[in-house]
Amino acid sequence: AVRAVAGAGAAFISVLPSKEEQSQVELELRLLQALEFYPPSKLKGIHRHFILYGLMEYLRKSLDRQFSADEVLQLLDRFFNLEMLKPDDDEKDNFGQTEEFALPDNFFKKED
Repeated sequence: AVRAVAGAGAAFISVLPSKEEQSQVELELRLLQALEFYPPSKLKGIHRHFILYGLMEYLRKSLDRQFSADEVLQLLDRFFNLEMLKPDDDEKDNFGQTEEFALPDNFFKKED
């Protein structure tokens, strides 16, 4: 909120943030602090849901209110290009593939 204040014969403009603006700044600061522990680069990999949950919990504890995953992602989107963090098609396919594995025969032989 901007308001004109007259003092000592001279008028000046005082820029005071509203409560809403202060809470938004506080929210953004807490999010940036949380990123120290939960790096956004890990939102791309298999840890995506754990990182997102960690961010939600950090904000909940810091600001004493619940946050949904969508709210956290919207906040992150203000600072990062989340499109770059979406899993590639190649990455999705890797989880569906199975590969036969066997230990080598010499692993089971006893040495005399």
